[in-house]
Amino acid sequence: MTGEFEHRHGFPPGTNQVRPADQDDQAAARTLAQVTPTPADLVTFYESIGDVTWADVGSGYFLDPAGDVLMRLQEYGVVDVGTDQKAHGLGIGSNGGGLIYVAGPDGAVYRTRTASLNEPELDKVADDLRQFLELLERSLTRFNADGDPGHL
Repeated sequence: MTGEFEHRHGFPPGTNQVRPADQDDQAAARTLAQVTPTPADLVTFYESIGDVTWADVGSGYFLDPAGDVLMRLQEYGVVDVGTDQKAHGLGIGSNGGGLIYVAGPDGAVYRTRTASLNEPELDKVADDLRQFLELLERSLTRFNADGDPGHL
């Protein structure tokens, strides 16, 4: 993606990477699993992947490091993903337009309709993390093909 980016857009690319997890990321993932109902696939993801930063794919896609997710959880608490008081999610990333991705306790991934987690309105975008990551991959593929990642 970055090879043709400057020619296509007229300026050099920013940070676009999938960073492998380090020991701090892995420790934060284990802590997340202990302090809140965290989907097993999210913990597994964070044991291998530190974060995803695709600053130049559309307006950007970001999956935060487990440490950031843990810090946000400690500062702001869980995200209400439904009317069931036990349906608490974790803010795991965002797009460059300010919409936030939330992983529900069942593994489903939601996107906020606004840039706020205060009483958020959420749309389900994937049944689980694997499907969400596949959608991200499709966005990258579309962006490489025609410069439009679609709307995720």
